[in-house]
Amino acid sequence: MFDLLSNHRRRYVIHYCKQEDRPVELGELAEQVAAWELDTEIEALTSAERKRIYTSLQQTHLPTLERAGMVRFDDRTIELTEEASTLEIYLDIVPGDSVPWGLYYSGLSGIATVVMAGLWLDLLPTETVSVLGWSTLVVALFVGSAVVHVAQNRRMRLGDVEHPP
Repeated sequence: MFDLLSNHRRRYVIHYCKQEDRPVELGELAEQVAAWELDTEIEALTSAERKRIYTSLQQTHLPTLERAGMVRFDDRTIELTEEASTLEIYLDIVPGDSVPWGLYYSGLSGIATVVMAGLWLDLLPTETVSVLGWSTLVVALFVGSAVVHVAQNRRMRLGDVEHPP
């Protein structure tokens, strides 16, 4: 699956088909993929740019997705299959300027461990902030982080936003 999704054009195909939620024409798909790839409007594309993407999709990427069972491609029409829904688990996109969530939660767990050890060893002040207060702070950090994590994942999901991540 990772090899299948390693190419941005194949991810763009899945993104567009998920957005449209209907069979799409190859020409329409190629225009949108070219616009995303070149970061321009469809109207600004040249015929050479359209043709280059169209040919690439028709000869390489759509047959690859079809062999993997992700799309049905009948020469001019593309439609996602039920099998494409299995890709959801692989589609968590981490922006280049972001910390991976696994690393973030490891750091947060480290902070929680230090706070809890400090409480056990009586190194943290419990006169001003009670043990329950410190524990609530740690839990609040995890809850807040989880809420942000869920919101970011929803924003970065293929097919759920205007421009593919």
